[in-house]
Formats: sequence, structure tokens, C-alpha cells
Amino acid sequence: MQRPFSTVLIGIMLCGQAIESRASSDPFRDPALPLEQRVQDLIGRLTLEEKALLLDHKGPTLDRLKIRSDQWNQCLNGVQWDRPTTMFPTCIAMGATWDPSLINEVATALSDEARAIYNAWQRDPGFKGAKKGLIYRAPVINICRNPYWGRIHEVYSEDPFLTGRMAVAYVKGLQGDDPHYLKVAATLKHFAVNNVETDRQKLDARVPERWLREYWLPHFRDAVVEGKAQSLMASYNAINGTPNNVNHWLLTDLLKKEWGHEGFVVSDLGGVRTLVQGHGAGKMDYVDAVARSVMAGCDFSDKEYRLNIPQAVREGKITEERLNDALARVLRVRMKLGEFDPPERLPWSKIPLDVIDGPAHRALALKVAEQSIVLLQNKGGLLPLDPGTMKRVAVLGPRIDRINTNNYNGKFRNGITPLQGIMNRLPVGCEVTHSAGAVIGGKPHNWIKEPPFPELDQAAELQKAAELAKNADVAIVVVGTDFTIEHEARDRTSLGLPGNQEELVKTVLAANPRTIVVFTSAGPLAVPWIKEHVPAVLQAWWPGEEGGNAIADVLLGHINPAGRLPYTMYASDAQVPSRDVYDISRGFTYMYLKGDPLYAFGHGLSYTSFEYANCQVSPRQFPAEGTVKVSVEVKNTGKREGDEVVQLYVRDLECSVVRASKELRGFQRIALKPGEKKTVTLEVPGRKLAFWDETKHAFVVEPGKFEILIGSASDDIRVKEQIEAISAGQWRP
Repeated sequence: MQRPFSTVLIGIMLCGQAIESRASSDPFRDPALPLEQRVQDLIGRLTLEEKALLLDHKGPTLDRLKIRSDQWNQCLNGVQWDRPTTMFPTCIAMGATWDPSLINEVATALSDEARAIYNAWQRDPGFKGAKKGLIYRAPVINICRNPYWGRIHEVYSEDPFLTGRMAVAYVKGLQGDDPHYLKVAATLKHFAVNNVETDRQKLDARVPERWLREYWLPHFRDAVVEGKAQSLMASYNAINGTPNNVNHWLLTDLLKKEWGHEGFVVSDLGGVRTLVQGHGAGKMDYVDAVARSVMAGCDFSDKEYRLNIPQAVREGKITEERLNDALARVLRVRMKLGEFDPPERLPWSKIPLDVIDGPAHRALALKVAEQSIVLLQNKGGLLPLDPGTMKRVAVLGPRIDRINTNNYNGKFRNGITPLQGIMNRLPVGCEVTHSAGAVIGGKPHNWIKEPPFPELDQAAELQKAAELAKNADVAIVVVGTDFTIEHEARDRTSLGLPGNQEELVKTVLAANPRTIVVFTSAGPLAVPWIKEHVPAVLQAWWPGEEGGNAIADVLLGHINPAGRLPYTMYASDAQVPSRDVYDISRGFTYMYLKGDPLYAFGHGLSYTSFEYANCQVSPRQFPAEGTVKVSVEVKNTGKREGDEVVQLYVRDLECSVVRASKELRGFQRIALKPGEKKTVTLEVPGRKLAFWDETKHAFVVEPGKFEILIGSASDDIRVKEQIEAISAGQWRP
């Protein structure tokens, strides 16, 4: 007997509802069950091919269980989306704030915007442009030992201690503080010893064991052990002959066993391909490259994993145990993100889209830009400018009316250029004249699109700039770099100003001695002529969507600058060792610099002055396992309110090996009104005085004397005290 069509349709619908009901009641979707039980339940349901699919970070949806594979996005200093989001200053500018609590606020704002986009998609699966994943590939916490590196705009500092504090603050801001759920999952990039772009797919960094432990890894450990970062990205390069994607010591022995990392490792995009076509050209095929990557501890990757894991398992090159471990690490993070749970259970499920680039986030972008600006010099007190005495201001430079961007922030709207910011802040009636004046001269980059620069008659532009400067009360020259000079896959070749920008500065200064130079660069610039001759110089970085207002606020004294250099500004190219040298004691960074820098690590001036007094150290003699507490009183002795960044360095006076001239071990940014005093207290654990002993393969503190150095910069020490370790200490990893 043939049943009516309506009966068949009802049966199909009921069957579908039953399947959906069973899916929603699957243990891996039950938030009441323990996390590990849920993870193992899901793994137990998967075929070998399905396991491989879920380890492809850009893979298709697993339709049978309705599980997506494509999970990740970018949010370095702005969430990537098809619409504008808040664009904060680049990370090197964030590092210049020397304020981890502020960077935590930035990361919290970024994660709010990431969740808002995700929430909109959850409410409406047809929501166009939504990024559906919550695994974000930030922060970048490599250190800029190499001042020519094209990605300095992505990182925080040349110093591992400062980088570690910023990394922990950023990771915690992204991931949130809920005891059960992650807000988003942070991915630390690029693990490890990555700061050269040239030939990066086959580069082999030869690093002595001591410098790995003392310089190249401590900040990663901070972000993993203290910050609880959920993911790390294996970098393209090799370390001492072993590519990081297949480096068992790095990804498993160190990261997962020694540091106790419970999350996952992901390859950089094309990481497996670099093994076949770069490092291992002609030495391995894709099955071998995938097998070696998985067995070394790389858990997540590109389509090569999906296409080759099944064959590698069948050939015995990947064990089932290791495959399941990799999958468990990825799924554990996804479950902690709440992906398989009802949205209403998550504390961030109601964050609306209107937080994105809203008033609060724009105000925060302005605050970060203002706090990042470094007053490099101010001869004769030219700054701050008095707008009441100026009738005409000349603003000159090739990017005065453009905003520098990088490739891991999103789009922006209503961005404020330096020219616009100065015009915004000057009083009505003050005329602003402007001209490009010079060219930067970099090569176009296909990763970032913007209108091309017009062709300029350079001689005519210089003459025009001179005329504008001569007829102005003050000339503001904005010079530096952009993404055509320093960028991913593109290292700089010189620390000088590119193009004819130095000639522009000389021309303008000759026309008007009241000239101010504003550097807008990411990496350090070595322009000694400007230091010697120009009265006032600011370092303003690539300052984000509110950067123009921030620059104007500092120039006009609405904001008292207190940014500090997060790296050394070298005196010349000749002062920098070869980028192929990874032993920093050969002359890299403030710790081992040979000769005087142009501007020192930690340097930054103010429109007010500060006095240090009454330093207290306790105990002065301490066991190596103990902690030394240091306090110092700081007073604002000037007439303006301002911030001071108190910096604590240590120096080993009696070590059996060569140690740094000084090493940062504490800092605090404080705000003081005129005449106000504050006591800053910093702690130095004995372990932070240790060096890596290659014979013992351990961190060691030797009995002997150490010097505590406290001041306003690495070359501006105000207080010195001695302490003594009365016992030896040793810490094995």
C-alpha cells in the first residue's frame, strides 16, 4: 500500500528532528560534562579522515557532525573584518607606553570586537562578512634584536623582560578571566628565534644554548606559564639545523613538557610546504613532512594535514596516540571557547556590534597613541608650542595626510592623519600650510592597497617646503617609513631615513630654526644630523586611527609625553653586528651595545622634571632562592602634571661569565601632579639574577655582589645600590 506524500514528508521531518535531537544530546555537546570527557567523546566518533579534516585550520565543514574547521582570524592591533574596526597604534608603539595595564585594556577591547562579530553570526548564520572562528593569531612576541627587521611594527621591544610583561597583559586581555570559558584564544607568534624576513622559509638561526635560554625564550615562557596562552605558531625558520615545524625539542620537550603547555601548536601558513620546498627541498615529500611535523608536536596546519595524515598513519609514520593528542589539544581549546555550548551560557554572548569602533574604543586608541609618543629631545624648550603665539604653521612631509597601516589590523574609518590632527587642535584663525616636500621612495607592496603617491619634482618640492617654512612661526616635519620600507617579507637595508627626507629636514631647518621633526617609523632610525641640529624631535610610531590627534596633543602640550623607547636607536649602521649573529653579546641591544647609542633603550623626556630619593633595599644580603624588595620615592619637581616610567636594572658585579652591562628587571609607569611624591616598590626574585650555565644546563646564581640601578632610562640612572647573594642557586627547567 502506497502511503500519501504528506505522510512521507511528515516522517522525513520527524526523522530529521530526531537526528537533530540526538546531535544536541551528544555528550561532546553537553556543557554539564567534564571537559576531557567531552573531548574524548568527540574524538571517539571520528574516522581517520575526519580527524585529519579537523586538523586543517582552513578546512571544510565536517557536515556529518556540523563542525566547522575554519577557525582563525587576526587582531594584532585591530580585528580583521570586511568592515572597519578600531585600529589601535602598532604594537611597537604599545611597547613604548611601558604600561601593561593599558595594553590589557587594548586586548580587552579587541576581544570585545571579536566576540561582537561572532555573536552577530550566531544570531544570524547568514550574517555576511562574519569571522566565525575565535582563535586569533596574536600577539607577535618576537624581539627586535635585528633593527632592520621588517616586522618591528608587530612586536613590543628588543628586551625579553619588557616583552614578557606586555605579552602576558595582552594574552589575558584577549582570553578573559572567566574560570570556565575563553573569550578568544590567543596564538603566540612566531615560535621561536624569528626576526629576519630575508629567505625566512629556509633560514637556519644558529643560536648558542645560553642565548636561547636567556634572550630568545623567556618572554614565550612568561606568556605560556603565566599568561596561559592557548596556542603557539611554529615559525618558518630552523634553530641550529632543525626547522621549527619539526623541532621536537622546541614543540614538545620544552613547550609541552617543561612549560606544561596544554593548548596546541599551529604551523605558520605554508609551514609544511616550506619543509618540502625550502628547508627540505628534495629531501622529503609531503607525507614525510606532515608525519615529522605531527610527531614533533605541531598539532594544527594547512590542507597538507587533511590530505596526508591518513596515509602517514596507515604507513606507521604517525601513531594513533599522537594523532589523538593533537586533536584533543585543538578540540579542548574550541570547547573552552564555548563553540559547542548554548550561547547564553557564555558571559560575552550579548556584546553588541556597536562596541566596534565606538566612542569608548576610539578614546582608548587616542590614549594609547598619546602615551606611546616619545619626546626624544627638546633643546631650548621649544615644545610644547603655545598656540596663542602662532599665526601660521607649516606641516611638511610625504605622509602628513596618510595613515600608516600594517597587514594584521583591520580597516579603519575616519582616520586622523598628522595634518588633520594639527588642524583639529589649533585655534581658529591659525593658518596651516602644508606640502609633501619629499618622497619616501619605497617599492609598492601588494599586501596593502592605497592610492599611489603622485609623481613629484623633488627640487621643486624642496623649494616649496623651504618657502612655507620660512613664512611660518614654526615648521613641523613628519618623516619616517611606511609599509613600502618595513613589512612582512621585507627587511630594511639601512637605518637612515629613506628617500630624500633627510634633505627635506635640512632644507626646512635652514629656512626656519623653529623646526620640529616627528618620526613616524616602526623600527629605529639612525639620523645623527637631526639629533645634532634639530631642536625638538618626537618618535610617534605608526599611531593608529587617532594618531594625528595624539601627535597634535603632544606638540601643543595638551598631553605631557611619557613614552619610552622600547629598543635602542643605534648611532649608525656600522654599530650593528651582522643579522646572522644570534649571540647578542656580540653587540646587540642596550645590554651589549658597543659604544654610545643615538638614543638609549628606555629613553624619553618630559615637559616636567622628576627627582628620585630615599631608596630602600631589603634584604641587602639574600639567599639565591629569595626575593629582594626595592622601593624609591619619586617627586614631580616641575610645573606640569606628567608620567614618569621608573626603570629598575640589575648588573652582576662578580660573575664567572660575561654578563650584560645592565638588564631590565622591573618598571612602573606613574602619574604625578606638580610637587607630588609617590613611592614605587618593585621586587626582584633571585631567579631573575641568574644566567644559563651551559655545563649544568640550568639557570644559576653565583654567590656575590649585584648592583641595583634605578632611573628614568637605561642611560639615566638616578640611584645605585648593592646587594649580595650569600648562597648559590640553581633552577633546572
